[in-house]
Amino acid sequence: MKKIDRRNFIRKSTLSGAAFVTSSALSGCKIAHSIPPSEGTYMGDYAAPKLSTVRAAFIGVGNRGGDHLKFLATLDGTEVVAISDLYEDNVRKWAAVAEKSGAENRHQDIGLYYGDENKWKQMLREVKPDVVFIATNWTNHAPMAIEAMEQGAHAFVEVPMAVAIEELWKIVNTSEKTQKHCMMMENVNYGRAELMFLNMCRQGIVGELLHAEAAYIHELRWQMEEQERGTGSWRTGHYARRNGNLYPTHGLGPVAQYMNLARTEDNFNTLVSFSTPALGRQSYAKKNYSADHKWNQLNFQGGDMNTSIIKTHLGRTILVQWDETSPRPYTRLNLVQGTKGTLAGFPTRVALEGGVPGITKDHHSWAQGKDLEKLYEQYDHPLYKKLNQKTKESGHGGMDGIMIYRIVECLQKGLPLDQNVYEGCLWSAVAPLSEASVAQGGAPQSFPDFTRGKWGMTRPLEIVE
Repeated sequence: MKKIDRRNFIRKSTLSGAAFVTSSALSGCKIAHSIPPSEGTYMGDYAAPKLSTVRAAFIGVGNRGGDHLKFLATLDGTEVVAISDLYEDNVRKWAAVAEKSGAENRHQDIGLYYGDENKWKQMLREVKPDVVFIATNWTNHAPMAIEAMEQGAHAFVEVPMAVAIEELWKIVNTSEKTQKHCMMMENVNYGRAELMFLNMCRQGIVGELLHAEAAYIHELRWQMEEQERGTGSWRTGHYARRNGNLYPTHGLGPVAQYMNLARTEDNFNTLVSFSTPALGRQSYAKKNYSADHKWNQLNFQGGDMNTSIIKTHLGRTILVQWDETSPRPYTRLNLVQGTKGTLAGFPTRVALEGGVPGITKDHHSWAQGKDLEKLYEQYDHPLYKKLNQKTKESGHGGMDGIMIYRIVECLQKGLPLDQNVYEGCLWSAVAPLSEASVAQGGAPQSFPDFTRGKWGMTRPLEIVE
């Protein structure tokens, strides 16, 4: 295969965002969005002024938000200043956790806001935190992140960033205008295998990257038991009325950073998407709930499995799948294929042309299982080596803790974040684009260029020491 001429491509790709729209139109792809003018400054490698103490507020502490609070409160140079949730018991529970964490009793006099759906707005106005962590239902992510930035705080948002293209543009514009970070907290980018694969890709171990596979296949029908409070109480409605890949970022985030998408080399271009019939949720409801139960009054439209294929500007491909219904083992696929070999997940495996030294004789066999210890010893990401013991109790095998640690470290040192606002928006855009493609029989959809043609200016994510 002819090696990609990156320098020539980067020179060509510094065109305006309007030029990308023209290119997509000529290729026959659907154009579902225009590019609004920017009112601020590009945030690709933005480093905010240093914060000696990170004063953090939390919106939504029913599950994920509480876990983030618990770990952040143990870090030096942090202060939990306010908590907002619909439910008083959640707020008081996590306030008590914060007060017992950290040295010098620094998490005291925490502002408690609960009972009304707009209490979080009052919290932002009264407390004026430096950062806000948002872990609420999907439809609240965008308005809460936008308001937080407008009130002078950096916003850290659970996945996905938003559910509509228009909301994603508003997030980008607000971040650029206010010069505040808005980071989608894709914790999987901090998993051990994902960090090692990133390190190996940066070192050129698998050569020029050609193809990746990403997924979130996780049977979660049990969440339908959460009918008044909890994830299932609102997420089930999304499954019923939306048909596409509603949760793409856990698998997509890591492979996008392996490929440097929206960072110097390449960017998302188009997507096609198809869904299977919607059978699993309907049959589960019929089997487990009475005929007059509210779940049996829903007409589930979302296919049990969605398969999408992304084409990049350089012509590389990414398979993205999503299924939270079918009875099968968990996987994120986490595969990246290059001209010299392939890295794959679930289970973690490595195949290299000529074999993995000291382990396999050729690329027809995987290095896996106990043999991987030799690879981890050689290619473990320095960040994982540094933080594993400190963060391993934080959840999801330590990836949550590494993420929160890095957020705090970057804010305190005035460094660019590991995930910028454009990456969060591009990864999240798969959901509405896949819905549009499915509705149009698999018609190609063009990705918005949230960077307005400036992605070639953003440095690749570094292998931080």
